[in-house]
Formats: sequence, C-alpha cells, structure tokens
Amino acid sequence: MSLRSYLLDVADSKSIEELWEAHVEKMAEYGFDRLLYGFTRYRSSTSLGDPSDFIILTNHSRAYTEVFLDEGHYFHAPMVHWALENEGAKSWRLLADMERTKTLTPAERRVLEFNRDMGVTAGYSISFKSISARNKGAIALTACADMDQRDIDDVWAVHGRDITLMNNIVHLKILTLPYSAPNRALTSRQREALEWVGDGKTTHDIAMLMGLTAATVEKHLRLARDALAVETTAQAVMKAAFANQMFVLDP
Repeated sequence: MSLRSYLLDVADSKSIEELWEAHVEKMAEYGFDRLLYGFTRYRSSTSLGDPSDFIILTNHSRAYTEVFLDEGHYFHAPMVHWALENEGAKSWRLLADMERTKTLTPAERRVLEFNRDMGVTAGYSISFKSISARNKGAIALTACADMDQRDIDDVWAVHGRDITLMNNIVHLKILTLPYSAPNRALTSRQREALEWVGDGKTTHDIAMLMGLTAATVEKHLRLARDALAVETTAQAVMKAAFANQMFVLDP
C-alpha cells in the first residue's frame, strides 16, 4: 500500500476498528508485526486512571495481553516509564543500555524477562505530544521475531520519520472516533438523554422531547452514570463527550 493510499484510508476511517486494521497492515510493511497503543484522559501525579477508561488497541496475542495488561505488568515496563516522561520516538536499545548500567529495578527486570519469553525483544516506542496534564498516549511497535534491534534500527534510520508521522496521524484520528470499553457502552436511549442534558434541558424537558415519563428519563440517566462509572450526570456528560459517544453519526 502506498503512503498516499494509506493516509487516505486513515482519513476516511469511520471506526477505530477500521483505522486500526489499516495501521497494523501498514506497520507490518516496515517490520513491526505487533502493536500496542494506549491512551488515557485521566492521568494524575499518582495514577494513569482507571484501566477501564483507557483506550487500548493491540494485535498482540491474548497470552501476552493477559499478563502485560490485565495483570498490570505495563505499570513496571521501562519503555512505558520512558513514554510517560518524554515525547517522540525511542529505540528499545535503551533497555540494553539500562541492563548494562544495572539501572533496572527488580520489577522492570521481571517485565523484560516476560517480554523475552514472549518474543517481544526489539522495537520502538513513540510517545505522543500531550496538550493536557491529564492526557497521555503512546504506542509500542514490536519488531518481527526474526529481527533484532540492530535490524530494526537500520529500518528506522531510513523510514523513521515517516513511521513517526504515520503514528502521530493515527493517534490524532483515534481521538476523533467513538470508543467505549465493552462495559462502558451506552444504549441509544442513554446517549440521547445525555445529549439533551448537554444541551441544557431539564428532566421535564427531556421527558417531553423523548416522549417518556420523567421517571423513565431519570432511569436512563442513572443507567448511563452506572455504565460510565461516575456519580453525577454532569460527569457522565463529560466522560461520554471525551469518548466521542455523544452526537454520533451512524456509520
């Protein structure tokens, strides 16, 4: 696929799934056959937020993600630490340097050992520029199993600027598309009720507009709060807006 065709596919993508499929295919052309993208809008000085609120996209095996993501190994991953403190692209050669200088913590060393067991040994990480202290996004590009770090560094020397550009464009596109974790999806009625709240309507107004009773509107709003794991309707409106779940056009 030419770069122009790829960028047109990215621009025309109507869903994260469609976008991710095109990006995985394109990165494989450069020798990166496994990708792991993560984004949070709820970072603080002590936390990355509730993992259920992360945007996570990956084509790694379930055997890998069950440990690295579900068991929280990512929290101790050296390249994740690097991404949280930096912006731009970084070769995983950094890990060999940390081993050589004995600057890895025991928890970081366990993550490296797990990654080696899973064939995650060479690659690059890209940390995206944030415009908010609470936002952070990054992607880990894992090289094919038959490539070592020197091989992928050679690829990067030729194509690194294009690869960085493509990943930044995909990151920006992801932020415009609707996303919800399986346990955070809203029903059409819940979404509509939140949209009217966002427009400044009262419960009585919404009941008339939706042809429902006020009690039913309150039920939809309560279920929306439960689905989004928030305490107030205002928080639900904000979280749904962050995830592009409001005023969504059907594909």
